Amino acid sequence: MFERFKQDARAVVKGAVAQAERAGAHRVGPEHLLLALLDSEGSRASFALAALGLAERREPVRAALERARRRGGLTRAETDALTGLGIDLSEVIARVEEAHGARALSTGGKAGGRWPGHRPFEREAKDVLTGALRAAIARRDRHIGDEHILLALTLRPGVPAEVLADHGVTYESVTRVLYGNGGQAKAG
Repeated sequence: MFERFKQDARAVVKGAVAQAERAGAHRVGPEHLLLALLDSEGSRASFALAALGLAERREPVRAALERARRRGGLTRAETDALTGLGIDLSEVIARVEEAHGARALSTGGKAGGRWPGHRPFEREAKDVLTGALRAAIARRDRHIGDEHILLALTLRPGVPAEVLADHGVTYESVTRVLYGNGGQAKAG
């Protein structure tokens, strides 16, 4: 599949690995793909993000992703479900961090004997890349661009889609910006 990636999509994948390294994560997650997309310039995804006003809101997006990472990668819906069960997640986080240090619940996992510099992709990040392929196929595009990665991030349930939606970036808004009204076919 990677051979179908255009240069901008390859740059996002490499950027995601760099984002994971900077964050000290041992695995590349979908949030790292989103952070790499936020840093991309001169591409279709960067155009769409700028047109939707996200270029000026990079820091609030980064902060929202960091808050989610601090709570173990849980979405607000998952946090609300725990609250409904009587579990105060902020209290749990405070106690865990008191006992084990700041960001103890942050996702990223153990290196597990991996060689330095190697960052495997989480299943969820692989699912996003597969979703990018599906988005390209649905649009009858022969290659996968970074815009397809953005579309896949908006469709896959999880923190990145939640954060994007909070900032007005949805599958529908991205397709409208990139393809006009004729771009409404969803990729599964």
